[in-house]
Amino acid sequence: MDWITGIQNAVNYVEAHLTEPLDYGEIAKQAACSPFYFQRIFGILCGMSLGEYIRNRRLTLAGSELSASDIKVIDAAYKYGYDSPESFARAFAKFHGLTPSEARKNSAGLKSFSRVSVQIILKGGQVMDYKIVKKEAFTVLEKVERQYIDDGQNKNTVPAFWARSHKDGTVATLLQQAADRSFVFGVCYNNKFTDDKTFDYAIAALYGGGEIPEGFQLREIPARTWAVFPISGAMPAAAQKTWHKICTEFFPTSSYQPTYEMDVEAYTAGDMTAPDYQSEIWVPVTGKAELA
Repeated sequence: MDWITGIQNAVNYVEAHLTEPLDYGEIAKQAACSPFYFQRIFGILCGMSLGEYIRNRRLTLAGSELSASDIKVIDAAYKYGYDSPESFARAFAKFHGLTPSEARKNSAGLKSFSRVSVQIILKGGQVMDYKIVKKEAFTVLEKVERQYIDDGQNKNTVPAFWARSHKDGTVATLLQQAADRSFVFGVCYNNKFTDDKTFDYAIAALYGGGEIPEGFQLREIPARTWAVFPISGAMPAAAQKTWHKICTEFFPTSSYQPTYEMDVEAYTAGDMTAPDYQSEIWVPVTGKAELA
């Protein structure tokens, strides 16, 4: 299944089941990837979390139904996934700017959030630098925190983790023990055996031997083929821009597919806010022909 078809299949599944309980694992299955990676890709492509999309679509349909029928507010609340009329009314008012009762009298004030249609638009030739690198297995020393992807919480909690790690000596400890100080890694792991809305994020360095400090652990990164994308620019905007290009330009049109195991952001020493700051994104890949 190609990249775009998979994402659109998942969106179509969501749309067909908006008035039912939605399981993120089942949604991701339509795209042939894990719940974590589907939500990550969806967020990059659409600029919002999967949870936000589902909520906005349900509130759009609820507004239309309240204004066009005699459905009771309590029935609409339960139909569109809310535990009580009160929680539904709060969400409805926040989205539409008026209460469910007011929506019956003034449908002109309702807001509409349209369904997503995933498309690749060719705008002319653009160069995207990358290289394909085969790496043997390597071991990293890392500190790990559990992150929540639902509603995009990780966009705030991951930078906060990095800020704490610079202040509390975590990064300094990693560099002291590193076999190679060229990079400090930020690693997103696909947690196949945890719930659908969390993932492990590690700040890590190539392990150089010696005693494992308290609060740290070792992990082996398996031998893989990696697509490596250079980044030039201030963080985090430059990385976000590169991720968007990877998802919208590289994978839809290349002969490679991500393995959905993990991804690595490799940071060099220096001022991460500088306009010429250099870093890389590493994504483990396999050939699309190998998946056929």
